Amino acid sequence: MANTYTLIEAKTLSSAVTNVEFASIPSTYTDLLIKISARSDYAAVADNLYIRFNNDSGSNYVRKEIYGSGTSAASYGGTATAFEYVYFNGSTSTANTFGNFEMYIPNYASSNQKSFSIDNAREGNATSGDLQLEAGLWTGTAAISSIKFIDQTTGNFVVNSTFYLYGIKNS
Repeated sequence: MANTYTLIEAKTLSSAVTNVEFASIPSTYTDLLIKISARSDYAAVADNLYIRFNNDSGSNYVRKEIYGSGTSAASYGGTATAFEYVYFNGSTSTANTFGNFEMYIPNYASSNQKSFSIDNAREGNATSGDLQLEAGLWTGTAAISSIKFIDQTTGNFVVNSTFYLYGIKNS
């Protein structure tokens, strides 16, 4: 198990933006960990985000998801031009409540395809909330040097949304 976590970059938004990018990620770590607390100004209870590695917009992302909302559950899968449908809070969800997100990417600098896992929740004190566990694969073989998070709708990530990127070493 990894025993060394190093904060590579932290971003706390001081204005609303449509995307957030970690660029120039060094290849000196074994794995990457991303933690996000986000909210959108999109006029709905929930919003979605896309994730792109190295600005790759080809159909090179595969996902499998287990999803729960309120009293229902479902599973999804497929291929897309970005890793998609990670839920977080929209502007009509419980006031001042942010969704949380954690993404783990092992062996991000290898010359193999990159697997990753995501655990996230859209929270609120209403009758519904969303929980997701996702497994993904980026079929690119280049080291991941940038990761972009893009609001999928016409909304923006709001002020005080936070994005943290950690590098992990096994030694």
